[in-house]
Amino acid sequence: MAELMLFRRDADGRDVELPGSTVALEVELQRRVEAGLEGMLGIRFLASEYPTGPWHRGRIDTLGLDENGSPVVIEYKKNSDSGVLSQAVSYLSWLDSAHHEVEALVRRILGAEAAETIDWRRPRMVCIAASFSHHDRVAVQRLPERIDLVRYRVFEGDLLSLLLVDCSPGSANAASSRRTRERGAAITSAPAAPVTSTLAGPSLVPECLQDLYAELDDALTAWGEVEVAPLRHYIAYRRLVNVASVIFRPKHEAILVYLRLDPDTVALEDGFTRDMRGIGHLGTGDLEVRLASAADMEKAAPLIRRAFEAA
Repeated sequence: MAELMLFRRDADGRDVELPGSTVALEVELQRRVEAGLEGMLGIRFLASEYPTGPWHRGRIDTLGLDENGSPVVIEYKKNSDSGVLSQAVSYLSWLDSAHHEVEALVRRILGAEAAETIDWRRPRMVCIAASFSHHDRVAVQRLPERIDLVRYRVFEGDLLSLLLVDCSPGSANAASSRRTRERGAAITSAPAAPVTSTLAGPSLVPECLQDLYAELDDALTAWGEVEVAPLRHYIAYRRLVNVASVIFRPKHEAILVYLRLDPDTVALEDGFTRDMRGIGHLGTGDLEVRLASAADMEKAAPLIRRAFEAA
């Protein structure tokens, strides 16, 4: 299992490892994550300790809506729990039966626009725990549900780390976290005519952009475990949060990439990069990068690297 190590330089200039630990109480972890939910996980908060009714007999630790419009259930475990996956499946089953209830909650908390754009195709479970067993990681790959396993540690100085250790991309029409399988399926299934309809979704790549998209996909998935999620309006590349969103513009033979990167840290170039803060657009990310050639891809590579290093 992946391990995160933190070091602090002492008075002699030596790097000393900071020992990680777990929280004293589960609720401490819950309250801290909820306080920074959108920044940490890209999830908008809806409710805490939400009851699932007499049939499912549970209380969801945190209920939210992610940046792609998918409902999200978050469960916290102080240490580890062999029943965390069965709990995840149960709560995702509740979500399937509670569309109207969740839509009403979203409308009340986040507004009518958010409620009308909920993506019920990709509900998601995030399990945050001190550790997961090998069997948990094997099982999550066999389940049809979309589940993230996130390992936490606390360090002195009030530091909290969250590390995505494994994820299930969900059902066959959901995303694949395996680079070659996702890219191959997207390219080989492309129709003769470009598909840009929001009903069909962007997972079918326009023929004129297949070669450029293949290069882009290589660049976006070169940074370890990256989930590739073909959504209704765009393709999201994510870890714990969206790092990049990809939109095709076949009429202009271009691809737009929205990166999770501060535009103030980039020397903007007309026709190539644009600050999207305050400008409505599909996808997520404040920096737009326009790709129309291999030369554009070469210029974009450092920006992509920076976005993933910061994620």
